[in-house]
Amino acid sequence: MDIYSSTLSPALDIGTGCYLLVLAVLSILGNLLVLIMAFKRSSKMKPPELLSVNLAVTDLGAAVTMYPLAVASAWNHHWIGGDVVCIYYGLAGFFFGVASIMNLTILAIVRFIVSLNLNSPKEKISWTKVKILCLWSWLYALLWALFPLLGWGRYGPEPFGLSCSLAWGQMRHEGFSFVISMLTFNLILPSVIIFSCYFGIAIKLYYTYKNSTNGNQIPNMIKLQRRLLIIAVLISVGFIGCWAPYGVLSMWSVLGDSNTIPPEVTLLPCMFAKSSTVYNPIIYYIFSQNFKREVKQLRWLCLGSNPNQVSNSINDNCIYLVSAGMKPKETARSTLHQIMESKAETLD
Repeated sequence: MDIYSSTLSPALDIGTGCYLLVLAVLSILGNLLVLIMAFKRSSKMKPPELLSVNLAVTDLGAAVTMYPLAVASAWNHHWIGGDVVCIYYGLAGFFFGVASIMNLTILAIVRFIVSLNLNSPKEKISWTKVKILCLWSWLYALLWALFPLLGWGRYGPEPFGLSCSLAWGQMRHEGFSFVISMLTFNLILPSVIIFSCYFGIAIKLYYTYKNSTNGNQIPNMIKLQRRLLIIAVLISVGFIGCWAPYGVLSMWSVLGDSNTIPPEVTLLPCMFAKSSTVYNPIIYYIFSQNFKREVKQLRWLCLGSNPNQVSNSINDNCIYLVSAGMKPKETARSTLHQIMESKAETLD
């Protein structure tokens, strides 16, 4: 039996290929847009924002290195390439997946540290520390991705034949310790840390608001942090939610009999997990006013409109990836207030 032959119907193969093509286009365009926006304002970025840029790189890397091959295989009704290409595909998927969950975990921890003193103007995380954390997430993911090549774990084709990943069914005996360790350190433990950090941030915001004495400044700061919290939680929940069904199915393949699961059923969690690379730019666009304005500005520039018509409405001091900025009217009011104070000091 050809293990790389599709076990799906031809119509479902074509539909799967079309679905993956849409995911590839949306993921590549969306995450490229995030990187372009970050590059445009790189001189004004704060250190924690590099983690969001790093997350966009992992999503873009997965879309570029994996999805085109999966689309071609689906439309070919057979996996394109043999064992070597299968190992490459499984390694790439595992590598970018672990890098993403580690990046989300680090982002949650950094957000929690920053939230410990919301009123402090001092930067709590330096550029050096953030760069080290980003590098650590890549090296950590690379280490886990190499373990199957070194004999601990194994890569192999998915049951439906059009994709490759960790060979869950084959690791029931010889790789069971790898499965338990991988799920513990790369899914369960990061998920607990992420939700604990964001729960702690929510409690901190609640008590900060409850104990606030300033009627204007504190509530505005709480509003900014609340929007940031929503963005971060949605990104984390989206990623974990996409991969959780795949993790459950994988554990069933290890603990039970994977042959009893229809190929169509094994296809759904896999396709759902691949959609995790698409959501982040959409979340930024919906919940970050600054990111939405900059995207519209870029669109107007591409259409040949006058960029000056919109550039003045963008607060360049706002951070749309890991913090939320004030509205333009609030910024203008704050700037005017500072000017008046400066004039008053000069007159004195």
